[in-house]
Amino acid sequence: MKRTIIMIMAASLLTACSIYKPYSRPEVQTDNLYGAEYATADTASITDIGWRELFDDEPLQRLIDTALVHNTDLQVARLRITEAEATLKAARLAYLPSFNVAPTGGTSSFDGTKAAWTYSVPVTASWEVDIFNRLTNAKRRSRAALLQSEAYRDAVQTQLIANVADYYYQLLGLDARMAVTEQAVERYREQVRVMRALKATGDANDAGIAQTEATLHAAETTLYDLQYSIRQTENSLALLLGDTPHAIERTTLEAQSAPAELAVGVPLQLLSRRPDIRQSEQALVQAFYATAEARAALYPSLTLSGSAGWTNSAGAVVTNPGKLLLSAAGSLLQPIFNAGQNRARVKIAKAQQEETRLAFQQSLLNAGAEVNNALTQVQTARAKTDSRSEQLRSLERAVESTQLLMRHSSTTYLEVLAAQQALLSAQLSAIADRLSELQGVVSLYHALGGGI
Repeated sequence: MKRTIIMIMAASLLTACSIYKPYSRPEVQTDNLYGAEYATADTASITDIGWRELFDDEPLQRLIDTALVHNTDLQVARLRITEAEATLKAARLAYLPSFNVAPTGGTSSFDGTKAAWTYSVPVTASWEVDIFNRLTNAKRRSRAALLQSEAYRDAVQTQLIANVADYYYQLLGLDARMAVTEQAVERYREQVRVMRALKATGDANDAGIAQTEATLHAAETTLYDLQYSIRQTENSLALLLGDTPHAIERTTLEAQSAPAELAVGVPLQLLSRRPDIRQSEQALVQAFYATAEARAALYPSLTLSGSAGWTNSAGAVVTNPGKLLLSAAGSLLQPIFNAGQNRARVKIAKAQQEETRLAFQQSLLNAGAEVNNALTQVQTARAKTDSRSEQLRSLERAVESTQLLMRHSSTTYLEVLAAQQALLSAQLSAIADRLSELQGVVSLYHALGGGI
């Protein structure tokens, strides 16, 4: 019998070594992941410099620091790591034998005889021999869950930094729009004064004054809309900071800087740098070991158990004091009637593993598209700069010329209003271009996985 058990254990160990292997990453295709126009062999990336250097505006840095401490989503992500660490510790402890103390006692009397007190104080032990890597696979799966939790925390942190920067730049853009619109309101007010003066000399009529006043009131209404948008954006940013609504300290849109060169590195680096991709891969690792666990259930499990303690009950004899009691046993359990259910579980686990593999592959494709979108956004915004500057200079001259012509020639108020509205529109477009460039840098930071 002893020889048979030894042979079974030896065969089982050999089988386990040949069946269960550690996870290895499936082959992934990263060629032209960013698009052929952005293909590069340079491994340098803007994420190498870290977010403090990328976002060098001091008020913005203080806001990000506050968010990293007080944001509730990030705190929840950190707690998930604590949970995963505890789960991994439990999986590691499963290798050790379990010990239990189960003292029992009782008294009995037969046919009126003197009652006899019996007791037993055993210490029991049980140890599952991991012959088919069931415990090993559970530990590896728990390890992958911990790594996934850490990747989730990094993903939340990167998203948080990007969101704070994005809201901050939105505020700067709204401030710039507010300033430009206020300047336009002053121009429209001056135009109303000019129109009223021209009417007094008979060179303008009520229709012209009414049209100019309507344009002024429309611009004033826009100021209220901008004030409301600023308050909303400040409140949204305060939520990210884990704080109540309050005014946000900030500089100006003109004071912001962006890297002249936007290095993105090679696509393969996304596998280690981008947190959501690491998170997706760790989900695949967990599914891999879950499948291995399901396969292990098809094979026998070996459990060794034993007990040691004191007892005064030896069957029909009661001895005092008690005597030492020792016992040992081994059991080999082979599933028979539930083997079909176990095979079904293997099929389910394999299907879920394939689902997570496809999700991992898709997350990489999504990342490549996001990098391409961000690069295109920045380059498009920068390409507009020279043309937009020339447009603004031309429109400023047009406003000055039409105002002079209206005062000293036959040019109508409609030409003046048209020139002023075109200038305002171009100024707002220039602000939108600058904001788009900065937001594109933020998107690229996030798409590449963020810096430390």
